[in-house]
Amino acid sequence: SFEQGQLKSGDKTFAIADVLKAQKQSSAFGEAKTGMNDTSKHSFRSFGVHFVEVRWDPGISRLRVSRVVSAIDVGKVINQKTALNQVEGAIVMGVGMALFEATDFDERNGMPVNNNYAEYVVPVHADQPEIDVILLDYPDFELNEFGARGIGEIGITGLAAAVANAVSHATGKRIRDLPITLDKLMELPPTMKV
Repeated sequence: SFEQGQLKSGDKTFAIADVLKAQKQSSAFGEAKTGMNDTSKHSFRSFGVHFVEVRWDPGISRLRVSRVVSAIDVGKVINQKTALNQVEGAIVMGVGMALFEATDFDERNGMPVNNNYAEYVVPVHADQPEIDVILLDYPDFELNEFGARGIGEIGITGLAAAVANAVSHATGKRIRDLPITLDKLMELPPTMKV
C-alpha cells in the first residue's frame, strides 16, 4: 500500500526512491484507486507571503520592481524545479497585473481596443525582478496520501497588493487603481492642483 509518501508492506515501510534504486529503475508505473479524505473538518489551502522592493526615480519617472521574496507553503513539494518555475512565472504575472496590464474598452460598443501585443502591455524579460522563492516543504497528509496541496495560483495571489504597498512606501502615494502607471504617480494631490 502507499501511505504518507511511503510504500508499506506489513510492518515495513520503504521510500519509493530506495525501492527504485534497489531495482535499478528510474521510474515505476502502478495503478491505484484513491479517494478524498473527509475535508469537512479541515481547511485545505496553500499559503504564501510576498515581500517586494521597488525602485522609484521621480527625476526620470522610472518605477521598477527590483526584488521579490516569496515564501510559499504548498504541503509536500513533489517536483522542486517545476514548483519554483510555477511560482516565479506567477510572480512575473503579478508584476504585470500591478504595473502594466490594462484592458481599454471602446465606450461605444464595449469591445477591447488594445487586444493585441502591440497595444496590450505585458512584462518582458527586462522587467523581471530578482526573484527568491522559498518553498516550505511540510507534507499535509490530511488532504491526500502525497501530502501535497495546490500551487497553481498561490504565486500571484497578493503580489499586486505587495507591489502597491512597496510603491506607497517608496513614493508616499497610495494608488488604489491597477495598474500603477507613471501618470498616476505623477499626479499632484487634490489639494495642490491648480
